[in-house]
Amino acid sequence: MKFFIDTANLSQIQEAHDLGILDGVTTNPSLMAKEGIKGEAAIMKHYETICEMVEGDVSAEVLSTDFAGIVEEGKKLAAIHPNIVVKVPMIKDGVKAIRWFTENGIRTNCTLVFSAGQAILAAKAGAAYVSPFIGRIDDSSWDGIELIAQIAQIYSIQGFKTEVLAASIRNALHIVKCAENGADVCTCPLDSILGLLKHPLTDIGLAKFLEDAKKM
Repeated sequence: MKFFIDTANLSQIQEAHDLGILDGVTTNPSLMAKEGIKGEAAIMKHYETICEMVEGDVSAEVLSTDFAGIVEEGKKLAAIHPNIVVKVPMIKDGVKAIRWFTENGIRTNCTLVFSAGQAILAAKAGAAYVSPFIGRIDDSSWDGIELIAQIAQIYSIQGFKTEVLAASIRNALHIVKCAENGADVCTCPLDSILGLLKHPLTDIGLAKFLEDAKKM
């Protein structure tokens, strides 16, 4: 399973990269705004900077919701760097745009997916990635991990090449459960990734080793 970091914060991207486990980055307008990145020119430049920092795919999200607007924005984003994957919302015109992008050699990430039916449409349209938002599903009293397993099973049965990119990750356990249930990618905040490092027995063991080392 690949690890993407879900942020627009350059220092967090660098920290994940330095850890040696980073395969890509996902961003969205909210994450850009959080970092104070505003205006088309500044956003484009920020995407370019991120692409220069990592070797893997970088998802860049469109703001338009109509077919023509999505296509126009997507073409500009894709032109920034070969690693850009255009992030398109799961709406009717979004599905149409994903097909257009697929036919014109532009890879896409279908975002805001909350059902297996939506995931099937994204795969049929040719999306490179589909992003189920498991944390938000959990918030609505459904099981986000169960959706990951369902989509992974459908894709395997049907032979779809679209990768299941688990999004809206809230904690380290989400990451483990996604790995167990067939996610191809997890996109996570840095805290969730670093949470995988933590275990009380590791801390106790290390403290004991260091204590014993002082006696040598």
